[in-house]
Amino acid sequence: MSVLSSGFLQPGTEAFGFSLPDVNNNLVALSDFKGSKALLIVFMCNHCPYVRHVIGPLRDMIEEYQKKGLAAVGINANDITTYPQDAPLHMKEWAGELRFTFPYLHDESQDVAKLYGAACTPDFFLFDEKHRLAYQGQFDASRPGNSIPVTGEDLRRAVDAVLAGKKPKGEQRPSMGCSIKWKEGNEPDYYL
Repeated sequence: MSVLSSGFLQPGTEAFGFSLPDVNNNLVALSDFKGSKALLIVFMCNHCPYVRHVIGPLRDMIEEYQKKGLAAVGINANDITTYPQDAPLHMKEWAGELRFTFPYLHDESQDVAKLYGAACTPDFFLFDEKHRLAYQGQFDASRPGNSIPVTGEDLRRAVDAVLAGKKPKGEQRPSMGCSIKWKEGNEPDYYL
């Protein structure tokens, strides 16, 4: 397992359009989130221990903040040929088991992950109501095995600010996790 930290888009970058199938094979597009006070895009997958470490608290946080105007979407861009546990059927099982209240999408071409410069799972991108990037960084400082409690404090602070119409304050520390599993020959330039 290779561990990477995420790169950074410039604050204010406009969210890149996408239209991807969810676990029920319904297309979900960026435009579906128009009118939300904030939009969280999480690049994630089923098997990554870093995702599994935070998924319960992340799911709970998303559900809590959806009541305040946050929209959220999970995107899995992993190569399912080499990582079949991340295939859509298993995504559907996992989303059902964990009772996701947000769409979980499959980026089979990996084009959306490349547009966003996603490097690892999980990788968090928080956009304001105009779909401008307000935060790209870690959920919190907890990692598998480091004994720091999973609180989501970094992302929560950013979401609170965006929902209040403000810019997040403080340092945006990169997310850290498993590398996205690129299809052979499909690795983006920023990854090499």
